[in-house]
Amino acid sequence: MSTASRMTSFQRREQLIAVGRALFAAKGFEAVSVEEIAANAKVSKPIVYEHFGGKEGLYAVVVDREMRTLTDALIAALSDPEAHPRQIVERAALGLLTYIEEHAEGFQVLVRDSPSTDPDGSFSSLLGDVSLRVERLLADSFKRSKLPTKGVPYYAQMLVGMTVFTGQYWADQPKVNKEQLAAHIVNLAWNGLSRLQAKPELRFESAKAKKEAAKQAAQEHKQSTKSPDVAGEQEPQQEHPGDLNQSATETTKAVD
Repeated sequence: MSTASRMTSFQRREQLIAVGRALFAAKGFEAVSVEEIAANAKVSKPIVYEHFGGKEGLYAVVVDREMRTLTDALIAALSDPEAHPRQIVERAALGLLTYIEEHAEGFQVLVRDSPSTDPDGSFSSLLGDVSLRVERLLADSFKRSKLPTKGVPYYAQMLVGMTVFTGQYWADQPKVNKEQLAAHIVNLAWNGLSRLQAKPELRFESAKAKKEAAKQAAQEHKQSTKSPDVAGEQEPQQEHPGDLNQSATETTKAVD
């Protein structure tokens, strides 16, 4: 008896999903046939139909699984109300790039042209949901800075589109690591072309920043155990979330 024949129904289903994901990523939905899926899984065609009803059903399951994985990563990045706006941008960029790095085939499936049978939860609909979340965050920041909010939906689309298309290019041309690329994305998104840094770094989410934050927290904890009054001392003032330069104001007025 072969190893394949000893698979449970769950194992067979997972095998077919993995095979389908790899084929859809490499060739696209239209170019893949049920025969090819069955041949790569070393099963007969009826097995594919039994589990998914055809390649459309298999494709829908693959897309749904990848969508849920990516959605969870992006929502986690955008859901911390206490985070500095720049930190949210850093987390969102890193969240997408981490997904691309760890789920390369899944990302290729999502960004390829969708078939007419594409499920309702498409990649474009996901980006629309993310853009709405970014829009709400930007609106709050603009209001705090007393900037007109009419252009906020466009800025949200710019940020999401810039990150996604850069991620697509990076998937094919990974010449820098994800932290470096995220720093470049944040550099442009946060500083603008007029204030680009020569060697950008992530301020909150880099390995270096997290190490320094942990070190500082340990020092503060140690100090607080020695001096009970230290907790009453005034904390350093944090950079204002609406820290936008004059050129950004002028640009916003132009959009308005």
